[in-house]
Amino acid sequence: MNHIVGVADMKVSCDPADTIVTHALGSCLGIAVHDPVAKVGGLLHVMLPLSTTDKQKAEKNPLMFVDTGVPELFRQTYAKGAVKGRIVVKVAGGANIGRAENDRFQIGKRNHVILKKILWRNGVIIDGEDTGGDSARTMRLNIGTGCVELSVNGNTNKL
Repeated sequence: MNHIVGVADMKVSCDPADTIVTHALGSCLGIAVHDPVAKVGGLLHVMLPLSTTDKQKAEKNPLMFVDTGVPELFRQTYAKGAVKGRIVVKVAGGANIGRAENDRFQIGKRNHVILKKILWRNGVIIDGEDTGGDSARTMRLNIGTGCVELSVNGNTNKL
């Protein structure tokens, strides 16, 4: 079954028949995690780097922010049987879409930097990524195989 992840949303599954998909990753990040032994995986679509920029929004929806969404993604995969040492992490997005050359806010880059800091502090490495640039991406995670596919400008590739 296909599960669609919206913006500031997440899905976690332990059903090997499931595929989790998120569309329109621009400056947002798609973060896929998968434990190949437990066959547990999840996909998070975050918008902004830090919840401190809007604490009320973060309380209503922690999945909107990298610093609050990523820990929740890991907690939910652990609750379904994933083990930290086996988790494979793949990341896509963080683009600069339709913005001027001198984008002052650099949301995509900041999302990526905050993610890398959080993962590094917790001893987790990124196993594959396709970030930056100026193209939107669609990301798919197959729970049974752990395969992550990206569709960019009509082309689909494995990450």
